Amino acid sequence: MAVADTDSYVKWGAALVADPRVDGSLVVLDTDLVVSDAQLRAATAGVDVPVRRATLDELTGILAGCDAVLVAARGPVARVIARTAARLSPRPVIVTGLPGISIPATWRALHYRRLCDLFVLHSHREVREFGELAHERGIEQSFALATLPFARGVHERESEGTDLVFAAQAIVPREREDRIRVARLLVAAAAADPSRRVVLKLRGKPGEHETHRETDSYPELLGETPPNLVVSYAPMSEALASAEGLMTVSSTAAIEAAAQGVPVIALDTFGVSGELINLVFEGSGLFGSEDDVIDRRFRHPAPGWLAENYFHEPADDTWVSALEALIADPRPREVPRISGLREVWERHLALGSRDRTWQSRAVALVGHPARFLVRLARRVKHLFG
Repeated sequence: MAVADTDSYVKWGAALVADPRVDGSLVVLDTDLVVSDAQLRAATAGVDVPVRRATLDELTGILAGCDAVLVAARGPVARVIARTAARLSPRPVIVTGLPGISIPATWRALHYRRLCDLFVLHSHREVREFGELAHERGIEQSFALATLPFARGVHERESEGTDLVFAAQAIVPREREDRIRVARLLVAAAAADPSRRVVLKLRGKPGEHETHRETDSYPELLGETPPNLVVSYAPMSEALASAEGLMTVSSTAAIEAAAQGVPVIALDTFGVSGELINLVFEGSGLFGSEDDVIDRRFRHPAPGWLAENYFHEPADDTWVSALEALIADPRPREVPRISGLREVWERHLALGSRDRTWQSRAVALVGHPARFLVRLARRVKHLFG
């Protein structure tokens, strides 16, 4: 049983448990950022798995009797789901993972998922870097390799498209000035060739949520646009079907495009860094400039980059065999005891306004100001320490 809430995790979780070797289904957990019905349809397009919505209070009953639970959610939500699953008797094997590009490996990704038995990653490089980080931090975790569900192999295209598709991201780039620069680039690319469309591919309509909260949306920044600059909320697979090429900063859509034989430009205007989540494209040959975008000089990934980064041989995958081994011989693991107050706080962080208990409201009145002061103190210490 996969448990997810936001668009990217729903898409990933549903696709992973749709593996023919797995008898899987999906629960969409009610949180502040839960997918709308339209987002859910887009995220599960072409995937045949049973789907239902549920609250956290219903989750214990739903997960009872499962051999394995896939925790497919943002860190604070993943922590609460994993604890819920870990308290079941018999305890299911708890699997987790990240829905796309996970380079650089981060301590927080591991920290929130400590109760999980198996961490699924999608490239040899990710497995290596997360393994090194877990060892460095003293975190006991097993890692397994799975082909990114929507990037299975590199295929030849049957027909060429004409659209320049931009895969927008909520927090990359983060600064308003940078996002305005991207918006102006889209307008310039559309004006350069009025006969071909520029498609701004978004993952949520106004009022819908994404995995990350967006403060400066591109439709608000565009201003007056040429008629050939259009906005699309279609599934990415549908957008790529009519694409001449895809442009992004670091979206996993670049991997999905490469798998479909669609060339890519990974925009390097803002540099290459862990914050931009584009370190993984070093050596890929995909980086390009704003002029490359306007002139539509797309490129395919370098062959030498593929095997280490998302396009390994299917035979290299280990996640199903690792899961089978854990189900056959489960490892006894204790659930660390935490105070009732801390559990209420963590539940509040996971569910947000969907947690309507009086305990949640009470802890929020104290917890949020306290957390602000702690973070402020850390910043001051960093600046003057």
